[in-house]
Amino acid sequence: MGQTLFAKTWAAHAVRTLRTGRVQILVGLHFIHEVTSPQAFEMLRARGCRVAFPDRTVATLDHIVPTTAGAGRPFADPIAEAMAAALEQNCTQFGIRLFGRDDPRQGIVHVVGPELGLTQPGMTIACGDSHTSTHGAFGALAFGIGTSQVRDVLASQCLALDPLRVRRIVFSGSPSDGVSAKDLVLALIGRLGVNAGVAFAYEYGGEAVSAMDMEQRMTLCNMAVEGGARVGYVNPDETTFRYLEGRPFAPAGNDFAAACRWWTSFRSDADARFDDEVLIDAASVEPMVTWGTNPGQVIPVTGRVPSPVTPDAEASLEFMGLTGGQPIAGTPVDVAFIGSCTNGRLSDLRDAARVARGRRVHPRVRALVVPGSQAVKRAAEQEGVDRVFVDAGFEWRAPGCSLCLAMNADRLAGNQLCASSSNRNFKGRQGSPTGRTMLMSPAMVAAAAIAGEVCDVRPLLRA
Repeated sequence: MGQTLFAKTWAAHAVRTLRTGRVQILVGLHFIHEVTSPQAFEMLRARGCRVAFPDRTVATLDHIVPTTAGAGRPFADPIAEAMAAALEQNCTQFGIRLFGRDDPRQGIVHVVGPELGLTQPGMTIACGDSHTSTHGAFGALAFGIGTSQVRDVLASQCLALDPLRVRRIVFSGSPSDGVSAKDLVLALIGRLGVNAGVAFAYEYGGEAVSAMDMEQRMTLCNMAVEGGARVGYVNPDETTFRYLEGRPFAPAGNDFAAACRWWTSFRSDADARFDDEVLIDAASVEPMVTWGTNPGQVIPVTGRVPSPVTPDAEASLEFMGLTGGQPIAGTPVDVAFIGSCTNGRLSDLRDAARVARGRRVHPRVRALVVPGSQAVKRAAEQEGVDRVFVDAGFEWRAPGCSLCLAMNADRLAGNQLCASSSNRNFKGRQGSPTGRTMLMSPAMVAAAAIAGEVCDVRPLLRA
């Protein structure tokens, strides 16, 4: 019987099985940032430990950095400054590579890792951030971990993990124009729910996934965790290899051809058995919009808000200020946010700029575009994408996590409603305890910014 990519990669990195039944797994690549690492380093110091393999850890500054132009050090927010200073001190002391604020490689960890070629097929990857699943787009097993586990990886380069079952998600057919990977994954979560993936790894496949570029695959894997899955991945293929070739940390020359042969060996076998399989017709998916307070509370933009059937749904509707049965289109928005580790890459900005070109942001709306990295920002500016946004009335910002989780000056006020290309619509997620978030694709966010309300992007693309 054939094996899945998950089984092959797990076996290749398994050190031993512990008495608890958990497996000690070697971590090939460890990403850290300023929010979940300071306490881990303090734990190391308290125990007199060193970092076991500092060359296998890479740090970047992303969650707390201001995105306004010219914001320098020290940061105005003393907590943010303390976090940044602690990361710098820890990386210096323990010999860890850091992409700091002034480094041209700085950006959101799940954007810079792939674009630099650090993320590669067949790897095990860990980071103290739940959306580490993003890196699975390359055929890696990528785990979001907590601070105590960050400590464990720093000290031993290993994690103790429970084995996972594997669910194959097949997106058949081709999505229509205006429907993106973000819409497909929201449709999946809406169908299965936010807890269906618990104790599972999600393997994404099918014609729609094979046709995706790497940035779309990253969006798909980024939100695997929102469906409850521990990891999400796509089998590596020629699209993967073309993306990695020539990246700064990818193998070069003859080593690259050898690496491709090695990476190919980590694909799921044709006769691999899965614990479950879900089929979704990509052609039937419409642009999606969340109506509630978790990513599973989502409907097509042409749909109506469901009438509550559970106390949780009723509470979500009350919080969002919506009524069961009302069309989701036409809901007024106050803020529009394009960015995050889900949708802050160059192709995301291009998709949104296609909608914004020649149009103007509604006078009631504040609209922000935040590139996912310095490299994305440079590339967008070289193409003139930034001018499209600025001319339309969007704010063009510096890279960072920004309004995704509002650990900086970018935050909602009061009960503002934000059309957001990020990954979570939890209560208080965007900085205000009463602020409201509707998740959608970057193109849909741009459409909402222009219309001043939730609207279907497809007529704008045809105009």
